[in-house]
Amino acid sequence: MIERYTLPEMGRVWSDAHKYELWCRVETLVLEAHAAAGRVPADVVEPVRDAPPPSAERVAEIEETTQHDVIAFLTAWADNTEPRSAAAFVHHGMTSSDLLDTALAVQLTEATDILLAKADRLVAALRDHGLAHRGTIKVGRTHGVHAEPDVWGHRVADLAFAAARSRDRLRAARERVGVVAISGAVGTYSLIDPSVEVAVAEALDLQPADASTQVVLRDSISEWVSALAIIATVCEAVALEVRHGQRTEVRELSEAFGSGQKGSSAMPHKKNPIRSERIAGLARVVRAAIVPVMEGIPLWHERDISHSSTERVFLPDSAITTDYLLHLTTGLVENLVVDAERMRANLESTGGLIYTSSVLLELVEGGQSREDAYALVQSAAMETWNSGVPFRSTLRSRADASGVALDEGRLDEICRPEQYVANLGPLFDRLAALS
Repeated sequence: MIERYTLPEMGRVWSDAHKYELWCRVETLVLEAHAAAGRVPADVVEPVRDAPPPSAERVAEIEETTQHDVIAFLTAWADNTEPRSAAAFVHHGMTSSDLLDTALAVQLTEATDILLAKADRLVAALRDHGLAHRGTIKVGRTHGVHAEPDVWGHRVADLAFAAARSRDRLRAARERVGVVAISGAVGTYSLIDPSVEVAVAEALDLQPADASTQVVLRDSISEWVSALAIIATVCEAVALEVRHGQRTEVRELSEAFGSGQKGSSAMPHKKNPIRSERIAGLARVVRAAIVPVMEGIPLWHERDISHSSTERVFLPDSAITTDYLLHLTTGLVENLVVDAERMRANLESTGGLIYTSSVLLELVEGGQSREDAYALVQSAAMETWNSGVPFRSTLRSRADASGVALDEGRLDEICRPEQYVANLGPLFDRLAALS
């Protein structure tokens, strides 16, 4: 991922320097397990443990000749080992994927822990914002059209619970990608004892793979990427609310606009939802990773390396982008500007059409058939749409013409927005308990 969208902590997880640190750690743990079991000389462990990781530049230089990244790494690291002869027992009984998949598991879990902390903050931001606006009346929309009265906190609560579910999916995926495979060339432990795999897993606080043919099957990594894509898309759902709410014709929500910020190079009046649009764009990047990574599940005759090049691109990019999306979305929510007066004005802008559902039920409960009541209310509503005359006036006129008596006092009671949201208390209780 380009530097513009890379936050330092997540960027370090996927850096070449950190990758080679992890490769050294995995190889050292394997060597220590061999030495403890008496399979290699004990005196080689300390020199290997003390050898600094090779630089990315030196590994790349050797790889120009070897055309094999693991061999290039092992050669460069051996050059850093004193005495160099101790390095002869590094990678003992292992195959490349033992190193690559185990180190990748560490990277995936490290990246996940960063993401989970940020996801917690987003859930908390949405929860607190929703609770703060449990009484902020607005119009509910379906198909983009005014429907019934609602409160802004209700919509935010929906997004908060979605963010929490998405976070929990990622937490479950972390367990499945956090696996160690140290099983040899075709996964049969032919030249390495299974106890080595167990020892390495314990040291890394991961789990031994249930099975591997050399590589770990990519179903769990696919699940992990899918979990990131869902998180990214929930972030986009938050951003879409703001993008809609910041339209000039709506003007109910807006991103914070800082001193000195510019909205357009040509139009000085512009205040555009740039953060929300950036969230929408970057969510596409994360979703785009699902299919390429998933296609790494079927490999030719148990193992090829077609998954490797795909994952070098999509795993870091997905994690880095999701990290940035969570950062952006949390900031968006924490600094969101809510115009409660504009929400109320928009709610009242259709002259009472938002109360047709309650009026319909009131007429039915008063003895009319649903068909007759619907026809009466709809005809009055269509007149209001076409003429701008308030709904209560057109309803009264149509009811008089049809000989239907209206209880004006009762209509006053049901044609209040607060009446529509009176049953949301338990929802906000659940929201308050969300963590």
